[in-house]
Amino acid sequence: MDNRSLNLVVAVTDDDWFEMLRRHQNLSEVNFWAPSAANFRALQPGEMFLFKLHAPRNVIVGGGIFAYANSLPCSLAWEAFREANGAGNAGPHRPLSSRGPK
Repeated sequence: MDNRSLNLVVAVTDDDWFEMLRRHQNLSEVNFWAPSAANFRALQPGEMFLFKLHAPRNVIVGGGIFAYANSLPCSLAWEAFREANGAGNAGPHRPLSSRGPK
């Protein structure tokens, strides 16, 4: 019997975040951020992270390998990830990070 298991998270994401990152396909990493500073403990490094759009689209549109989670102020997240935050500049990043779940 094979005892291997697969741990993954399917995270519902913002359409604007997805569309912005889809236009920048050369990114080697992205910042999937949340409006709260709660510690993310659902995955260990190397496990799968899938991205699903809100209804009505309601489909998995991508994924990646989880590396790490940090709690950062918006300004530092922008400096570290720039467009990999899913926003064209620091201006839209702030409202998106405080928008919360739909």
